[in-house]
Parts: sequence; structure tokens; C-alpha cells
Amino acid sequence: MPLKAKNKELGFTLIETMIVVVVLGILSAIAYPSYQESVRKTKRAEGRAALMRLMQQEERYYSQSTSYIAFSSGSVDGDETKFVWYSGDTPAASAYEISATACVDDVIQNCVLLTARPGTPKVNRAYTDPVCGNLTLTSTGVKSASSSQENCW
Repeated sequence: MPLKAKNKELGFTLIETMIVVVVLGILSAIAYPSYQESVRKTKRAEGRAALMRLMQQEERYYSQSTSYIAFSSGSVDGDETKFVWYSGDTPAASAYEISATACVDDVIQNCVLLTARPGTPKVNRAYTDPVCGNLTLTSTGVKSASSSQENCW
């Protein structure tokens, strides 16, 4: 009769498990910042699209009233409330709060400045954009951001 072989233990050793944990930690440390930047770029595109959409609405209003209109999240006037002050589908799901004011050194009848502010208390306050900050668009076509980054618009 042959000798019985010793029972071999099956499974992973502690060292093997720790190596897997370390490798996963390194991969996630590399991937997570890239993911966050992709989310920021998507939200920034949402903000830019909302500014363009609202500028079109402002131009339609101007063609009917020969004046632009200022609005904000606190607007209560009938015409002002027709303008959506957030960038997404709902305020809670939006990354930017948008307002319209007169351009610097001009009046609202001639020029409007749309400003999209990221992560305010009225929208998703967890969202931040340290690269671009506020996005702005004027009725004269000037697009800018709080920072001097080239890729914000």
C-alpha cells in the first residue's frame, strides 16, 4: 500500500494577500486622481453648455425687449424666473450656479455677463474646480475663467 501523502494546505498565504493589497493600493492611487479630473472636465463642459444655452435665451429676450435681463438663484420677478440658474437637470445635481449681471463698465441694456460659480450652497457644494474656478461669458462673446488656464473654455 502506498504511503499517504501529507495533506497540502490550500489557500493564500498572508504574504501573497498583502502583495495583492499593495498592488491594488498603488493602482487606485494612480487611477483615482485621473477619475476625479475626468469628472471635473465633464462638469466643466456642463457649465459651459449651460452658459451657451442661457446666452441664447438672453439673446432671444433681447430681440423682444431690446435689453438683456439680470437674474440669479434668488430672482422672484416673472421674467427673471424664466431663466434656469443652475447648470444641470436639478439644482442638487448641478455643479454650477449661474447668474446674469451687467458687464463691467456697461449697463444691462447693452451687455450681459453670465457667471457660472462651481459648488455653491444652492448646487452640489462638494464639487470644486481649482483649475478654472468661475466660468464667464458675455454677450459680446468674451469667454473667460477665474484662472488663466487655456483649457477652461
